[in-house]
Order: sequence, then structure tokens, then C-alpha cells
Amino acid sequence: MLSKTFGSSVYGITAMAVTIEVSVTTGTNFFIVGMPDNAIKESQFRIELAMKYLGYQFPRQKVVVNMAPADIRKEGASYDLAIALGILSASGQIFVNDTLEKYMILGELALDGNLRAVKGVLPIAIEARKEGFKGLILPEENASEASIVNNIDVIGVKNMQEAVDFLEQKLHIPPKESRTREIFSDSVNFYEADFSHVQGQENIKRALEIAAAGGHNVIMIGPPGAGKTMLAKRLPSILPPLSLHEALETTKIHSVVGRLGKDTSLLAQRPFRSPHHTISDVALVGGGTVPQPGEISLAHNGVLFLDELPEFKRTVLEVMRQPLEERKVSIARAKISVDFPANFMLIASMNPCPCGYYNHPEKECVCGGGVVQKYLNKVSGPLLDRIDLHVEVTPVSFDEMTANRKNEDSATIRTRVIKAREIQTERFKDNPQIYSNAMMSPQMVKDICEISQQGKTLLKTAMERLKLSARAYDRILKVARTIADLAESIEIKIEHLAEAIQYRSLDRENWGSN
Repeated sequence: MLSKTFGSSVYGITAMAVTIEVSVTTGTNFFIVGMPDNAIKESQFRIELAMKYLGYQFPRQKVVVNMAPADIRKEGASYDLAIALGILSASGQIFVNDTLEKYMILGELALDGNLRAVKGVLPIAIEARKEGFKGLILPEENASEASIVNNIDVIGVKNMQEAVDFLEQKLHIPPKESRTREIFSDSVNFYEADFSHVQGQENIKRALEIAAAGGHNVIMIGPPGAGKTMLAKRLPSILPPLSLHEALETTKIHSVVGRLGKDTSLLAQRPFRSPHHTISDVALVGGGTVPQPGEISLAHNGVLFLDELPEFKRTVLEVMRQPLEERKVSIARAKISVDFPANFMLIASMNPCPCGYYNHPEKECVCGGGVVQKYLNKVSGPLLDRIDLHVEVTPVSFDEMTANRKNEDSATIRTRVIKAREIQTERFKDNPQIYSNAMMSPQMVKDICEISQQGKTLLKTAMERLKLSARAYDRILKVARTIADLAESIEIKIEHLAEAIQYRSLDRENWGSN
């Protein structure tokens, strides 16, 4: 007999339906064709023992499983349940042909017939709806994630027997209903880390507010214990809330790599990723034999924080240059090419020197001549060119630390940031690919960031006296435009330009020369 079931493969962050044809005929041996990987080839042993445990017989005949399209590689153990049900149907042990082809089926089998959760359920559910399937049959642990998708029945089962009973209409399993959108609305602005907990550091808070308002990348330079990491962790709390579309897109990426928590169906907060400096370039930008998203894609629509930036390998930092410009990363292999979204804000921090105390107000730097500049040179100029704000962080004094005063909370700052983003949305309404000041092209900077003659004189004087490099020019104008948006000013005024100039510390030619 011949039976047909349907599974799915995930490529990048999109899914594709896979037709699984099972033939049981006279002969011997078990064959899987259609470019399966080792995990799929080994499914025979899981399926055979699961069937035996549940009282079924694995056919002692020739069993051929064809996975179509046959020219695309299939990976993972998520096909176990679909193959097992196809074998049971083709061997005449269950009679479910009327319902089997209406559902896309997922699940890894344990040896006792129970089902284990699989990765990439959200993009698969979206594909199932697109292909017109009535629903999904999948492990109960994955049901909440799949139920985000409307207009499709999500049937969560604990084991293979429940799937059989449901298909034979012996067991009624109501489709999983999700309150995801209500939960999303309730928790979209909830962050445990809040700026109200930060004592002092008003200049750094201001810089991060500007960064959030314009989507600018930031690097913070300061001694150990000055609060760089603490401040960076609070940045997501002042970014505009995720829209439902952004949340779905971000959740898809985390689903593909299996990073969603057991009780998490839809990400409601912007992601904050902080990889260790020993990370490899593939782990950061994505890749592998079968391309998988890296940390920059996991930070999509959120923040990527690189602590101790000079300690990262040079090759790791250099591979970020293209994604920072294009807001995506393209991974090409011999037989497949995928694009992963990577629209993130880069927040980096570093000590000013190996000992950490260069320019410290109280402690003396013990680094020798030229050591500071050599340390800073670990970060390349082209990468610094993509970072708009350079902020020097100084330690908080005892008086500021113990001051009994109420600090501005993240919600108040976020309100100002949202207003500035709304101004930018209106400004770039004819350019759907651009929605923040940081994304402006050089020509757009020239057209949009006009300054008065007095402003040109100030900028020229600053570049000459502070010995700012040429690459600082566009960055200063972008940041000044964001500062003006925060002030709800149509024009870039002198004070906006002056504030923007002070955020180019590392462009000063004499900075770091000891």
C-alpha cells in the first residue's frame, strides 16, 4: 500500500512543506530517500521501538520512504511522527487516509512513543496556513508557539497513540487556543531593568536616549566598575515597544534555533544579546553547514551588546561591518543561500587601556608609552565609522551614589523616544526601508540635515581644534538631527550641533596618546 503524509523543513527563517510518501510492498529492508541526514536515517530505530511499545508491528516487508522534493536536503528528527503514521497507514494497521493528508505533522519520537519538542514551529505553522492545511499535529510542548498563527487548527499531542486516536476520530482534541495577543499587549512594556535604578550618570543616560531615538550605535569607554554594562542592559527599556509584526519576525528567528522558553510563545520585549568575547565569527553572524542564525540575528529588532570590545578577535568584529550597513546577513553555500535579518542596535563598551584607568579622575594609569593607542587600535577604523556616539563613562562619586533623589524612569524616557521616532516615521514615509536617522544615506544627510552658516562655522572650528577625522562629519549631522527631533525642533540649532560634537571622543587624533 501507499500512504502520504506531510512534514516541513526550515531554511533560514522560512519553512517549506515536505511530502512524505510511504510504500510497503513485498520484499525486505527499510529505505529512506530524498536527501535525508543521519538523524532522519536513524528514525527507523526510534519508530520501530515506539511502535512495538504501543502494540503495533513494524512491517517485515520492503518499506520505502520518499521525502519530496527529493533534491533538497532534509534535516532533524521532526519527521519521526509523520513517517511513523505513514508506515502505520501504508501497512493497514490504522485507517486514517481521509484525515491524514489534511494535517502537517511534526514530532520527534521517544522509544516509548512519547513526543519531544522540535525547533522552528512558528515558521512551519505560517507555511501550513499558507499551503491550505486544515491544521498541525505536533508535540504538546510546541502547541502554544504554533497557536500564535490564526485560522489553523493546532492539535497538541503527548504521544503517537494520541495522534492515531485523533486521526481515527476516536479521541477529540480541541485546537489549542491562544491568548498570545492579550498577553503580548500586557507585557510589551515590562522590563525588570529600569533607568530609575541608576544613580548619577546623567550624561550617559542622555546619550543612550539619543541613541534610542535615532537608532544610533554607541560605544562607551570607561574604567572598570563605572556602570557601562548596567547602563547597556537598560537600553531596551527605553526603545519603542515591539509592534506585533516585529514580535512575530523576532520570534521566528528564536524559534528556528530553539531559543524560545517552554512557556514562551511570542516575544514581547526587544531582545538583548550579550555574547562572550571568545565567540567565533560563525556564531556571531550565523552560518554552518546548514546555515543557522547567529547572535546578530537573535538581536534583530533589539540590542547587541559587545562588552570589552577590544578583547573580541579582529576577524569576529570585521564580519559585522556588512550587516551593520545592510541590516541583514547573507549566508551562501554550494547548494543553498539564505538571508537572515539583522536589524539591531550595536552597543559596545571597553576600557580605555589594558589596566583600565587611563583618564581616571583618581587612579593613575600604569600603561607604558603607546600602549593605550595600541589597545584602541584593536578596534578597526571602519568599524568605529559605523558607531555614531562615542561616550566617555566616569565613575559615580560617593555623594551621587548615596543621594536620596528620585531618578527619571524608563517609561518617561521612552515617551520622548517614541515622539522622536514618530517624527522620523513621517520624515521617511516615502522610503519604507529607512525609518530612523541612523539609516540615512550620505545624500539624505545632505538634503535633510541642513545647518545654518553659524552652524557650519562651529562644525569647522570643532573639526580643526579637536582634530576630528573626516568620517565624523556625517555622524555628527545625523546625531544632531536626532537631538533636534527630541527637542521637537524643525531646524538643527547651534546647541543641537554642539551636543552632537561632544559624542565623537575616539575621532580626536590626540585621544589615547599617552
